[in-house]
Amino acid sequence: MVKSIQSLRGMKDIIDDDSKLFTYFIENASKIARNYGFSYIQTPLLEETALFKRSVGESSDIVNKEMYQFIDKGENDVCLRPEGTAGVVRCFIQNKFDKAGASKRWFYNGAMFRYERPQKGRLRQFHQFGAESFGFSSVYEDANIIMMIKDIFNFFGIKHKLVLNSLGCSVCMPPYKETLVSKLEVIKDDLCGDCNKRIITNPIRVLDCKIDSCKELLKDMPKITDSLCQDCNKDFEQLKQILTKNNISFDIDSNLVRGLDYYNKTAFEFVSSEIGSQNAIAGGGRYDKLVEFLGGKATSAVGFAIGIERVLELIKYSDINDDVYYFGAMTDEGIEKIFSKSYEFKAKNKTLIEYSSKSFIKHINNADKLGATIVALIGEDELKNDTVFVKNLKTKEEFTIPFKDFKN
Repeated sequence: MVKSIQSLRGMKDIIDDDSKLFTYFIENASKIARNYGFSYIQTPLLEETALFKRSVGESSDIVNKEMYQFIDKGENDVCLRPEGTAGVVRCFIQNKFDKAGASKRWFYNGAMFRYERPQKGRLRQFHQFGAESFGFSSVYEDANIIMMIKDIFNFFGIKHKLVLNSLGCSVCMPPYKETLVSKLEVIKDDLCGDCNKRIITNPIRVLDCKIDSCKELLKDMPKITDSLCQDCNKDFEQLKQILTKNNISFDIDSNLVRGLDYYNKTAFEFVSSEIGSQNAIAGGGRYDKLVEFLGGKATSAVGFAIGIERVLELIKYSDINDDVYYFGAMTDEGIEKIFSKSYEFKAKNKTLIEYSSKSFIKHINNADKLGATIVALIGEDELKNDTVFVKNLKTKEEFTIPFKDFKN
């Protein structure tokens, strides 16, 4: 017997109810993004490895441990994208939008790849919905992004909390790092191996450690928000005021640094108490230096990403209200007529059609098995009277109406 081939560990098929939830999220999150002035962008799954080493940072876990990296047949060092922002920035530069001083708002969704231990809501191939905004230096754009995420979560009824921090800039971050390193050196023997590496490569990443013993030791570390320069402090205070005036509550977490090296100034996460200890469901912030780091002209930028698999755990299947129509005939003569009627429904609803005549009971059973909610049938009586029999399988309501009056 030939051994069957299974999907790779951490790679999951999206089918049936999961597929319905997935597309439901993408469609409605995309609509909200468009309402906020964003347009769709799609970047390649495969990029040069250097793109992520220069943007995400060689001190990050993504680059150090998690990338699917290989040499292709043309001797190019490439990898499957581990996150979405870097590819969007590369596209912005490659199309010379930076040189033109263009402002762009893009949203995306798609697969990302990281080689990490698979667990609930965290896969090796996972999906993100995100958005990136270029050319807007105003802190109002930070607020605009945060408000868009909040609208997305509110639409799906996802309970959440917003956590904020400021990471400063090239003026206030260097002296803060020096102060932080001096404090970390005192306790480094009690910190984990990764923290000790980060003290050398990027000390603020130590604050992002998820190990409980390290988190306890780091509670009394100096806060970046106490060391902000005048401009960064002004922006951070203004952002807090804008959110407060728009009734958006938030907590300040001075240890929130995000997992990537390219952030400056605003950093934020949306967290949920309903998803376990790894409770972040969205995150982002400002990265005004990244376009320049990747060879472009300095451009203000801010963005975010939502982990789709993580938020789908918080959306109830029953929240999806789209009806599925099933059309069938109980005589061969009725097939052509019911087929034409089904065509009228396909522009707005998922519509199924049975091409062979069956008994009433067989049609009802078949419709139920296929997940239909509305059944429309015609038999001899319906053909004679120019009517259609309709049954709602959810409410059990049923009625017969004139054929011409059956519309979606």
